[in-house]
Amino acid sequence: MNPYAGRSLPKPRDHPTPAPGRWGASGSNGDRTDRTALRLVMRAALARLTPFPHRPDRYQVVQSLKAAAAAIIAWALTGWWLEAPMALMAPWAAVALVQGTVYRSLRTAVQLFVMIATGTLLAAGAAALTGDTMIAMVVALPLATLLGNLAPVGGQGLYASTTALFVLAYGSYSLPAVGHRLLETLVGAAVGVAVNAVVLPPVHSLHAGKLAAALPRDCARLLREMGDGLEDYDAQRAESWNRSANDLLTALSELYVGRRWDSESFRLNPVRRLRRSTPAPSADWDIVWARVANRLLGLTLTLWETASENRELPRPPDRALDELGRLLSAASDACTAYGTIMAHGDDAEEGRDRRDTALADAHRALAALKGRLHGQEPDVGAAIGSLVADCQALLDDLTPEA
Repeated sequence: MNPYAGRSLPKPRDHPTPAPGRWGASGSNGDRTDRTALRLVMRAALARLTPFPHRPDRYQVVQSLKAAAAAIIAWALTGWWLEAPMALMAPWAAVALVQGTVYRSLRTAVQLFVMIATGTLLAAGAAALTGDTMIAMVVALPLATLLGNLAPVGGQGLYASTTALFVLAYGSYSLPAVGHRLLETLVGAAVGVAVNAVVLPPVHSLHAGKLAAALPRDCARLLREMGDGLEDYDAQRAESWNRSANDLLTALSELYVGRRWDSESFRLNPVRRLRRSTPAPSADWDIVWARVANRLLGLTLTLWETASENRELPRPPDRALDELGRLLSAASDACTAYGTIMAHGDDAEEGRDRRDTALADAHRALAALKGRLHGQEPDVGAAIGSLVADCQALLDDLTPEA
């Protein structure tokens, strides 16, 4: 769609033609302008073609370099030093075992070795029994694929069938060749686990802490947007608030996953005491913000229904919306204060004072909103009552226990 359709474009102004060699297209500045434009076009084209539009973070860079280093070391040990006939197996296993945690590397190493040994033995046995590579593939590949899918090894089950395919394709299924293949796999697995455990072993406390700290900040932002926009909100704006509340629940799910990675990253980590990491807040925080997110979801849904023409729930009066706006703004200040408390812990006396002040303001606004229930029509009273119930539960969740 043309954004200028139906509009009259302004007429170009008359300008004197630049003299060549000074500011004109044939001068040096014109050439410079052309080169600049060409660079911009090429940069835009490369940005569209690149598969990585976002810069990788430190974790991705470190793990990628560790995986590459593990593969090089494994290849040097098996291909250069031991001169193994199938040295490819060692770097292949080493790359696969630089996992997100040391515990996961060890667990994956056992699974990978079992699958590779299974595929190797199935292929070698089928080749020895049939004496024909094609018939051996027909026998071994279905069994290896089925075992890989049925075994409780996750994605490592793929190695059973691929290893069987390599064995039969290269025709190396004699007893010494099978022994070499298993030895190369063991060497690669040992190198991958060792590199991941010794060289900057991954710890995910910082990531979980960032996810936890984002919850009060995002809740405060949504409450502030709602408090400032109640004066003239419509169905479209209320729907966007509801989507933001759903995003909070998605962020909570990501936090739960992040906490599991955080806990797992310290299991079997040999240098966990030497790694500096910011500990994530207590899991009790997750319960609080899960409740807050659910209250916001209900509150935004009520506002959406009161603004929708397809619903019979009427829009609350302006005075009630004013009180609700003051309440939500005060609740936003309380969430912001909670973020300060989360960041500073025991030293957050100022944050606790701000939280208590904001909650006191919110309770006063709630009392005024309850006063708007008197003398209303039943449908209007139902709309205000639904908002009051959601706000009462929200403030109860934000109020610290004695």
